[in-house]
Amino acid sequence: MTLKRGKIKWGIIGPGKIADKFAFDLQHSKNAVIHAVASRDIEKAKRFSHKYNTARYYDSYEALAKDPEINIVYVATPHAFHFENTMLCLRNAKAVLCEKPLGTSTQEVKRMFEEATSRNLFLMEGLWTRFIPVTEKLLALLNTNAIGDIQFIRADFGFKADFNPEGRLFNKKLGGGSLLDIGIYPIFLSLLVLGLPTHIKAMARLSPTGTDNYCAMLFDYENAAKAVLESTLESDTPTEAHIYGSRGMIKIHRRFHESQKISWYQNRALKETFVLKYEGYGFSYEIEEVNQCLINKKLESEKLPHGLSLALIHLIETVQEKIRLPGDKQNPLPS
Repeated sequence: MTLKRGKIKWGIIGPGKIADKFAFDLQHSKNAVIHAVASRDIEKAKRFSHKYNTARYYDSYEALAKDPEINIVYVATPHAFHFENTMLCLRNAKAVLCEKPLGTSTQEVKRMFEEATSRNLFLMEGLWTRFIPVTEKLLALLNTNAIGDIQFIRADFGFKADFNPEGRLFNKKLGGGSLLDIGIYPIFLSLLVLGLPTHIKAMARLSPTGTDNYCAMLFDYENAAKAVLESTLESDTPTEAHIYGSRGMIKIHRRFHESQKISWYQNRALKETFVLKYEGYGFSYEIEEVNQCLINKKLESEKLPHGLSLALIHLIETVQEKIRLPGDKQNPLPS
């Protein structure tokens, strides 16, 4: 993909709540503009367009994907449509930032990366947590051995959701369940800090529609470290993360996936608390990472490379198998 002169032009597919937050932060970028939005509901697209002053709005994703002015598309549709929508954009020569989870199976994610690479296009999973200052501070502390050898991680994510069998959280056809929607955050944290586990145990409680309402996970690692992870749509939980080491502990305060506060303990005493504020909703760090990748003609981010997203979906699929909640990998992919 060759960038045109001037600012990077973004298109947005699926103008829902997450896209609204993303667009709010994107409008403040010095390197990019929101060029167009698409929704199956033309009135929804029109309202979104007027709110963010986009040049165009469309009533079909195909029309946006074919817009020759667009450099990159942010896909913010429900999980089950990420593969279809991302492939549509890639096949129309558009780079893509697709909201997490990138796909609902390893098979899907592999196909998406293969398509992007074959067309020399940038593709990244929209895990904005990876780029916020708190995550960068966590990695910096761990890189200096601030808490010694990591022994175990505890991380949870939970909120009480009203049961709606047709809503995206409880509808299997939309990729519902706590695991794909919020369980991905504690799993990603464990992957970022400890890598891939050697053994996984998991248990779940299912909703009347067969999606997971609650999921408990235990990851075991080759060096004997452990990760104790939870996700639930049944209750409001602390939604904190703790990384314990041989010489101390790091706490990422509520809600850890969007936190602006991290505390470092050494030998049972508080060493330092870092307050790392960000403007807007926190998407600007992810946005600028993508912008810089495009400017520098990179096909993937070094902070969130293809391999990390493949490892993440592999972990999610393994947990699904453990709780007898198979993903879509047994179903043939659309062409």
